[in-house]
Amino acid sequence: MPLCTLCPRSCGADRAAGQKGYCGVGGTKIKAARAALHMWEEPCISGSQGSGTVFFSGCPLRCVYCQNRDIARAGAGKEITVERLSEIFLELQEKGAANINLVTPTHYTSEIVKAVAEARDGGLTLPIVYNCGGYEKPETLRTLEGIVDIYLTDFKYMDAEAARRYSHAPDYPEIAKEALGEMVRQQPEPVFDEKGMMKKGVIVRHLLLPGHLKNAEAVVKYVYETYGNRVYLSLMNQYTPLPGMEKWPEINRKVTRREYDRLLDYAVELGVENGFIQEGGTAEESFIPAFDCEGI
Repeated sequence: MPLCTLCPRSCGADRAAGQKGYCGVGGTKIKAARAALHMWEEPCISGSQGSGTVFFSGCPLRCVYCQNRDIARAGAGKEITVERLSEIFLELQEKGAANINLVTPTHYTSEIVKAVAEARDGGLTLPIVYNCGGYEKPETLRTLEGIVDIYLTDFKYMDAEAARRYSHAPDYPEIAKEALGEMVRQQPEPVFDEKGMMKKGVIVRHLLLPGHLKNAEAVVKYVYETYGNRVYLSLMNQYTPLPGMEKWPEINRKVTRREYDRLLDYAVELGVENGFIQEGGTAEESFIPAFDCEGI
């Protein structure tokens, strides 16, 4: 295994020798923390049967508000082989999953390509969802062409200072633009089945941060004016401050109804037609599963 440059950090870790990269991952095996049916994705991803979600340990970002922090720094999880991962895909299919949903998969791209190929040979027919933070290298994404059917990506920031302060990635806006361009090149038009489940396409998520409406509007404007209704926008109000957020007092609160309504009004005025919104008290709900190695 060469020195790791899979993500934009290009940290050069010798993972084969056990050296951990910026993502927190080292070694030659895959580390995952959960594989189960997941009901909390967009309706066209989860449907009524659930998305076959595999939560990988480690992440190329360091978001201070990360709700998956137990696995984002590669703490929780169990090491598995490529062969075991391919078996997990088939097991999720047997459970009735709508798709195979790979969460924070970037640093395991080469292993995932092998596991999907092996699972396809074993009878896997489900769409593959690449569920990422948007901080991706186009070169890495190109290795997934023909493998990934749906890109479910965050677009967190158009504000470089916010990206620096909250995710330690001041280059995030430009990186995310290039990554999204490659995703749309691979999947230029959304495709749905008769039940309304997405089979191919790109969904861009944006989590509204408290006090950052202008950043959110800039993201929506860029995505819509660049790709129109070929890309679905998922605008989320579920931001929940976690313990220890006192260092960032400006985001140490929930998003107000007024902030979220203003973002939705902006999207509608802009002309956005294809999208998803969150209603009710989603910030009161838990979208965080137990990372107890179920299904691993």
